[in-house]
Amino acid sequence: RAGPWGVCEETAILHGGFLLAARLTQPRPLRELRKADWPRVGPPITDALGEIGACCPSPLQHSLWKKEAVAIVWAKVLLPGPPAASLDQGWKEDGFFSVGRMIPDVNHTVLFELVKALGAPRLFVQLLLALPQDVHRGELEHLVEYIASETSPSDVGFFLDVWWEVMKHKEGQEDATVSTFSTLIRQHGCESSLDDGLQPPKRFKGDPGSLNDPPAATSLLTVLIEGLKQTYRSIALPRMRCYALANLVELLSVFSELEPEGSPLPVAEYLDKVSSVVSLWTSDTESQFHHRRLDEKVKEAERSMSLLSTTKLSREELFVGLEFLCSLLHAWGEELQGTLNSSEELCYESYRLLDVLTTFGKNLVCSSETRGLDVDETRIVLELTQITKGFLKEISTSLKSKDLDTSLVSSVAMTIIEQKLDRHVEMCSIFASEKTWPFSKDWVDCLVKSKALFQKPELVLKLLETLVNFAMSRQDKDGRELQMQVTKAIVECYTELLLTDKNKVISGVLASWGGPGLSLNLQVVMEGFQEDLNVTFNQITKSVSDEGLTRAVASVARLMLLYPEATVKQVCNLAVVNLGAHQFLAQILCSFPALSFLETHDDPGGPRSLVVRCLEEAVWGRLSTAREEEQFLEFLAFLMQPSSAAPLVSPAEVTKAFVLPYLKSDSAQIELSLQILSKVLGIQSRSEEHWIKSCHPFPLLLSLCKLLDGYTKYWHQPRDQLFPSLESKDLVLNILCQLCEVVRPETAPSPELWVQSLAWLHRKVASLDWTIGLRLKKLYGDHFKNEVPATLFEICTLPEDEWTSQPLPAYGPGSGLLAWMECCCVSTALRETMLTLLTVNVDNPEEVNLFSKGFLVALIQVFPWCSHSEWKRLTHVVENLLQRQVLHVPYTLEYVQYMPLLNLRPFACYLQFSVLFLRGFQLLCSSSCSTWLPAEAWLHVVQLYCGSLTDLLGSVKSAAGPPSHPAEDRTSTQEVSFICIQMFCHVLHVAAMLPDKGCSEPLVVVALEILSQYETFSSADTSPSNTLRRANERHFLESITDNVSDKALRGTLLQKLSKLGA
Repeated sequence: RAGPWGVCEETAILHGGFLLAARLTQPRPLRELRKADWPRVGPPITDALGEIGACCPSPLQHSLWKKEAVAIVWAKVLLPGPPAASLDQGWKEDGFFSVGRMIPDVNHTVLFELVKALGAPRLFVQLLLALPQDVHRGELEHLVEYIASETSPSDVGFFLDVWWEVMKHKEGQEDATVSTFSTLIRQHGCESSLDDGLQPPKRFKGDPGSLNDPPAATSLLTVLIEGLKQTYRSIALPRMRCYALANLVELLSVFSELEPEGSPLPVAEYLDKVSSVVSLWTSDTESQFHHRRLDEKVKEAERSMSLLSTTKLSREELFVGLEFLCSLLHAWGEELQGTLNSSEELCYESYRLLDVLTTFGKNLVCSSETRGLDVDETRIVLELTQITKGFLKEISTSLKSKDLDTSLVSSVAMTIIEQKLDRHVEMCSIFASEKTWPFSKDWVDCLVKSKALFQKPELVLKLLETLVNFAMSRQDKDGRELQMQVTKAIVECYTELLLTDKNKVISGVLASWGGPGLSLNLQVVMEGFQEDLNVTFNQITKSVSDEGLTRAVASVARLMLLYPEATVKQVCNLAVVNLGAHQFLAQILCSFPALSFLETHDDPGGPRSLVVRCLEEAVWGRLSTAREEEQFLEFLAFLMQPSSAAPLVSPAEVTKAFVLPYLKSDSAQIELSLQILSKVLGIQSRSEEHWIKSCHPFPLLLSLCKLLDGYTKYWHQPRDQLFPSLESKDLVLNILCQLCEVVRPETAPSPELWVQSLAWLHRKVASLDWTIGLRLKKLYGDHFKNEVPATLFEICTLPEDEWTSQPLPAYGPGSGLLAWMECCCVSTALRETMLTLLTVNVDNPEEVNLFSKGFLVALIQVFPWCSHSEWKRLTHVVENLLQRQVLHVPYTLEYVQYMPLLNLRPFACYLQFSVLFLRGFQLLCSSSCSTWLPAEAWLHVVQLYCGSLTDLLGSVKSAAGPPSHPAEDRTSTQEVSFICIQMFCHVLHVAAMLPDKGCSEPLVVVALEILSQYETFSSADTSPSNTLRRANERHFLESITDNVSDKALRGTLLQKLSKLGA
């Protein structure tokens, strides 16, 4: 077939039909056919089309051919035959030429009767509205005039069908036949033949004329109204009257200013209306849609529900139409009321009339209230309002509210979804949440087939809720199989969502069912879940990488949907036991901000974090190694402060869960709790109000103060009593300092409460060690003075506006230096203050001697209870006093064979330092103090001592400069070698005095360090006597080492000495 108008078998059959019809009209041609002649002339044409339909492989193909036949006939009506002179050219250039020559000339009678016979008003309107604007009005006028003459019931039905199709028509849905027809007519022009048995349509009364024609679309509407005016007296059947009134009312409502600007019908109401229409067509055997398939009925019902008013009647046209409607209701109203009330149920036309009249009545009331109407307009609107109200009032309520079959409504909804008809997206919401539809075979099939439409978080959530409700009511085998099938489909919908949408679903799951999620009521979720969980996380922990993060999050998202709590616990557990995987696993968790969900059930303490609870139940109390504790800390820190996501848990939640309940000296988790508290205090508050305010800051401060007080009795605590190690003391001190920084007056609800809280804390701390009050000075501010033992005033000039004395029985006469030294341990700032305020008369030898002896005694009293930071502060005090020559430490030559002819003055401080340590140990290890310290205290004391010697070695090295490049102004390497020998001897002396309690390891380390530094500097000496001196020094060191009683220490050092100079 060549081109859209090509000659083919079907056109040949059509040609034959028209030839037979032409013979029947002889001697008159077909173009003069009259309406009355059609029953005799028309059958050959309709039979030909029937024959074509029988040959078509499908109903769709048949429908297309009907449209093509009407288009050919209409084109033949509109296009006059070409003049004889153009025949030679026409067949070459005109695509319609061949088929057009096959069909004899016809008139509008043939066209209209053919369309009526085919029952195809829709295709007629499609072709009509494809015509140029100035043509389609004329064609509609032809139709109106044709219908108005010798009007039959079929004419009325056809006219009303065409009217209804005009209102339902939507632009942009033209197929190839319509487009081809439109193009043909526009190319050829359309001078209608006047010699076709019909006079040209007369202009209707009131037509403003060609120069001022209204817009074409509006013109069509007025033509339709005029057509009804001309034919309404011929409408006798109640059904047709309802049809005519419904058309007129809908036209005046939708295509005018009466149509309110607003949102469309709620989707549930829309579904009910579509279902009502389908139900009426199904039950009405006279309806043209009675035998149509469900999907065809639904599509047609949807068309009738979604009229588009692309144009509006003018105000004048509207009120002319309203007045006409008013007259029709007067004429037909009473009879129609009686007919409707006497019938058992509605037909589609009467249903539609009642529906549009109800809406129309509301629009009239709204219009009368909001629009400025003149007197005549007001009269018409009020009259119509009354008539409409009265008409509807007399109609039986049972007719207006017919109960719909639930199965039909669900079938209609599923058809809309599966066919993706109008509002199918909204229909998915009803489908997912309707309680009476789910889990029928059709429902499940629809979900599985159309699952792409349900890939929205709100729909997934509704489906899950429906699934859970079903699972709770059906526990049998068939029910479980359906659950499995639907669960699989929903999870597939969920899997396709973006991560942000997945989080919305998880949030909804947690809000509905808490931590257990779907597993709470959906047993099928638990089948194989644990195995799935293990396999998934085994794969994840084996491929820890940034590239694998997206893939891992996607895998975990599915598990998180089914059983959030178990999934989070698995992540928490693996984060602790899997070396190095904790940050990757924290990133995975932080990809689900929905997990910041706060649980409220069964918790008297108020809402608490799901993640924190999972950490408590899966990990807390089960950390068995330092590495696990470290990974737990880092994992927790990442959850509170992720690199590129919102925090999953807050510092306040962590503090309440892992710190406050365990901040007691006898708690097994106290050291880990302290580390956690230190971490959270380092996190900046995200709001103006610091998070610490919600964590009972003053009781928290008091707990820390009590811990510090416990450290003053550390070495005398019962052995079976739990207490944090002395290594944790610095951590407690740092935390207390941090808290004093963040707990400010602003964290209290009012200034009065702040003062009360300070007074409460001061009162509680008064019974603890006096130094604790000094540590709270930043918190106290000017509210309280520093309270110290009275004896401190004996050695310091303390300003009385800041300091006050308190009677402490433990601080009798001569204890001033002890109190002074304890103050130096409190903080760097207070240490500097104490050094400044210390009063020692260096011009009085007796006072200097007494001070130096008292200093040593006070030092060994403080030494064993010092943390590392406190001891460092004290060593700085010693260094300062030695440099100022306030502290007198005589240096004896007990480890010198010969008088050293060296310049030791630059190193005098270091030598005195080392000797001071030795004297301290001599005092500590003397008989008067031998029972003072328990066995475990000696290791701590030795560790502090060895740490100080390491620092001392570093200071000596810094003072001497690099040994390989001794400059002229640098001290000779011989001096450093001498100092190293002296320190080594002092270490061995201390080792010899110590009780045999396993303290040798740190001494071995520091002794080897000293020997290494000695070797470095002595090897750098380039003097001629260096070889001899080194041999003598080595011999001396070996002889000293030989006297060490500890075999392990002696053996290690002798081995090191044997390699010196080798």
